[in-house]
Amino acid sequence: MRTRLSNNFSLKILAFLAAGLLWLIVVNIDDPIMDQNFSNIPVTVINTEVLASEDSPKTYQILDDTQNVTVTVKAKRSVLSKLSANDITAVADMKELTLETQIPIEVTVKNYKVADAYATPRNMQVKLEDEETKKFPIVPKTTGTVRDGYVLGQIEAMPEKVSIRGPKSVIDKISKVEATVSVSGLSKTSTLESELKLYDEDNNEIDQNLLSNNLGTEGVDIHVELLRTKNVPLNFDTSAIQAANGYEFSNIKYEPKEISVSGDVDKLQQLSEIQIPASALAMENLKEKTEKVIDVSEYLPDGIVLADENANSVAVTILIEKDGTKSFEISVGSVSVLNLDSDLSINYESADALDIQIRGPEDALNKINIDESVSIDLAKYTEPGTYNVPIQVSLPEHCTLEKSMSIKVVLENKAKANVKDEEKTKENN
Repeated sequence: MRTRLSNNFSLKILAFLAAGLLWLIVVNIDDPIMDQNFSNIPVTVINTEVLASEDSPKTYQILDDTQNVTVTVKAKRSVLSKLSANDITAVADMKELTLETQIPIEVTVKNYKVADAYATPRNMQVKLEDEETKKFPIVPKTTGTVRDGYVLGQIEAMPEKVSIRGPKSVIDKISKVEATVSVSGLSKTSTLESELKLYDEDNNEIDQNLLSNNLGTEGVDIHVELLRTKNVPLNFDTSAIQAANGYEFSNIKYEPKEISVSGDVDKLQQLSEIQIPASALAMENLKEKTEKVIDVSEYLPDGIVLADENANSVAVTILIEKDGTKSFEISVGSVSVLNLDSDLSINYESADALDIQIRGPEDALNKINIDESVSIDLAKYTEPGTYNVPIQVSLPEHCTLEKSMSIKVVLENKAKANVKDEEKTKENN
């Protein structure tokens, strides 16, 4: 019996095949072939040069979001567990373009053996159209605030223009090209790197994936000039102001008293004031106080500019007096209040300063201290309300008011006024 078994070669072969088949079954059961999806795999388009033509060059747009696809990979479970999206490549070859609308997408898996791999969708959808190249000026922009004591000077894009190439339909949408840099904390003239952004006429940003430009790897730089600032007083020449007969020019008042300017450091150091010539205030036959607004930007020296281009207006008040009179200006807060009822509080309807003209001998007028001379008497005003109260002025001998004056006051019950103050404080908080 033993001899018979040992000499039966065919039986041995059969046993070996059975063992091998059993091993394959066990392995496949333990490591089966499975499917796995990988999303958002980018599709690379190659051989786009086939669209070039000297007569009518073409370009393309990718439609239906087919620039990214989902890839299904069939492989053993042990292989799929090691795979990542970085191992998968999806390619659309422009040479395989069919019907001028779609390109088959070929999928390959690097470094691993797989049973199958395919994209969904299977084809990239494209639209061919004429290619166009157009030049656009680059508009430099800044964000943020420079360091105190400096202002922005000239801002330039380098280069100033850019040539953009792409589908005609996209090129035609471009309304402006901007390059923005942040100047927050900047304290010296600098050249900063920036990126181009394209906008349509509705200020919507345009996707640049289908576009190219001539800037290469260097991109665009923005040159930002910083200028020093300085506060400088104003000096008005009043020699051309002429009062009418029987009147005389007294003085001028103006706000602001000084302006903030910027420029080269050396020029700023030499600048001590801004001279406003007589022609700026040239007026004749003046009989009363006159106001005029002066644009000081017209009188700045070369190389000096306003730190704030909108702060160019100076309000000038020209004071005119009758012969033998003198004008005094006093704020309403400096008016002495006499005999105010203890249950009432007072407010002034207008915060404007009072212009009081007094006639008298020159030596007496020069001795008047107006802040201690003006008062109102509220003895007759004992109820809440709004009243025009006569102004009283204590005058030296031989001096009189040129005209009587009054001031509008608002009297309120103190308790009610306190409630209003509390409510206002709560609102502010």
